[in-house]
Amino acid sequence: MENTENVDYLQRVQIIALKEILSFKEALIYLDVSKSFLYKLTHKKSIEFTKPNGGKIYFRKSDLDSWMLQSQSRSARVLEEDIFNHLKRNGNGKKTH
Repeated sequence: MENTENVDYLQRVQIIALKEILSFKEALIYLDVSKSFLYKLTHKKSIEFTKPNGGKIYFRKSDLDSWMLQSQSRSARVLEEDIFNHLKRNGNGKKTH
């Protein structure tokens, strides 16, 4: 039985990969979050969604991608490059009279 569940799950993932608009259940799989967490995000309007005629909740996959990447942490290398470029543009921080 477990093998058929895995096949069903993989088929759902393949279908989701092809779609632009996802249902609530599909968004759960795509984001890999709990039902209560996704409901909380929609309730707080922390994530964009549509609810045609007050019915089911749908999401644009691009909105889900944006939400997942919104608090991206920058690597130490990128931060060092930013500092270097800032100092290069604005001098080395020493005041000249």
